Order: sequence, then structure tokens, then C-alpha cells
Amino acid sequence: MAASLPFDQRDGDIWLNGEFVPWSAAQLHVLSHALHYASSVFEGERAYGGEIFKLTEHTERLFRSAEFLDMEIPYTVAEIDDACKALLARQGLQDAYVRPVAWRGSEMMGVSAQTTKINVAIAIWEWPSYFDAEERLKGIRLDMAKWRRPDPATIPCEAKAAGLYMICTLSKHAAERKGYADALMLDYRGQVAEATGANVFFIKDGELHTPTPDCFLNGITRQTVMELARTRQIKINERVIMPEEMADFEECFIVGTAAEVTPVSEIGPYSFTVGDITTTLMNDYTSAVQPKVAAAE
Repeated sequence: MAASLPFDQRDGDIWLNGEFVPWSAAQLHVLSHALHYASSVFEGERAYGGEIFKLTEHTERLFRSAEFLDMEIPYTVAEIDDACKALLARQGLQDAYVRPVAWRGSEMMGVSAQTTKINVAIAIWEWPSYFDAEERLKGIRLDMAKWRRPDPATIPCEAKAAGLYMICTLSKHAAERKGYADALMLDYRGQVAEATGANVFFIKDGELHTPTPDCFLNGITRQTVMELARTRQIKINERVIMPEEMADFEECFIVGTAAEVTPVSEIGPYSFTVGDITTTLMNDYTSAVQPKVAAAE
């Protein structure tokens, strides 16, 4: 399948409101509330070797996100888990990207939307590394974003909600126009926050340093990498990080379902090496996401 093929022209099926429908038939009306008012939540998941990594954790977060947006998903967590597994098998894929999404429909048009139907869909497709493979191994380059993660008093920052990614798209577009792979965003206080779709870690003197996720998502991959670091007895400092501190960090990497564990060589004027701890955690993550093969009896 060509990477440039539009997403509405791909093959296979999509799970839509409890049924498998042909990919091209999974459509919504232009007056759907989600299109106009961003009343939509979603998840990004990866399947490795035919198994979706931390599927239930992702599904549970989908439901929490919906609650933050005053949406009640008309299925159970178990039903969505089962639908994801069934669709993965139906698509015939082993390594793939999984995208569940829930949104308000077209029954009402206006800010108020109490009687809109909550629709749910799941799509699964092949998706290679989020960044260029060669660039990823030597460390990607990040721009410093113009836009900042907002005050949590102004947004439902614990939700993985569509509207919260608008400034991420703007920041990534601006970075790519300058030749960068991505951008690092500060928060409303001027503190280091995250990349446009991934959490960030720094390394100094053998210890990890990562921003406290008090106005952005505490990513599932972020939590996984922290577990792996603790297993290695690597100390983790979850704290406020100011931009100027980046001058003293030795290594840097970003993490996310799409990004996995990706080394960073540059953020604006700051440079980093792809060192031993980054490489170790990158390899540990690769091992963690691969399905464990049962030992022969």
C-alpha cells in the first residue's frame, strides 16, 4: 500500500457503531457536531506481532476522555477491547496502528449537544516508524514551538481530545517547514512540557529528568518507559524543567505510541548525544512491546 494513499481510499473494514463496514462506507455527515465543535476523543495504539500493546489501558483512557467531554460511550471497555482484537484479525495485520475514536453526531448543531448520538469507530492500518528510520537512529531535531500547552483551568488536559491537538498541528507544521522533525512545546508558565505528540525525557549524570504532567497527558508510553527505567534502577526526577536547563542535559528522547522511544539530537539551540541510557531504554521498550512467546513444554 502506498504511503501517500488517502485514508478514505484504503482497503479493508472499519468497526463502526458495533458493525464491520467496508472502509469506504465509514462516513459521517458534514454537520456532525464533532467536526464543528471538536467534540471527539480518540486513542492511538500499536499492535506488535498480532497483539495490541496495553490495549485495556488505552481503552480505559478513551472512556475517561469521553467523561471529561460529557460523553457516554454506549459500549463497555471489554466490548471495545474485543472489537479492536476482532478488527485486527479481520484486517489480517500483525504490526499495525489502531485508532479508536468517539464523537458527537449530527442530531444537534450548536454549542449545546445533549441529545447527539455518541458514535464510536475503530480503524486499523499498517504504519511504519513515525520518524525517518535513519534520522531516528542518530537523533531527530526539534524546533521550539511558538504555541504553549494551556492552563489546565482552561482545558480538560487529562483528556485525549481532538481539539487539544490544534496547536500541535500548527507547531509541527512550522517545525517541518524549517527542516525539523518535530517541535518542543513549553507550557503556559514557560516550563518544558512535551513534543507535539510525545512526552520528553532528559538525561544527566545517569538520571532521568522529565516534566511533571500537570497540564498535558501522562502518556501510557511515558509510564511504560518509567517502569523500564525503574527496573534498571535508573533514578527518575519528575519535576519542573525550565528551558535553559536543556543546556546541561547530556541525552534526550521522546516517547509515545507513535514515536515509541525516539532519540533527540537537537532542540532549538541545545544539542544532545544518543547515549547509552537512551539506547538501553529504546531496546528495552522494543522488547517490552513484542508478544512473549510461551516456552515449549
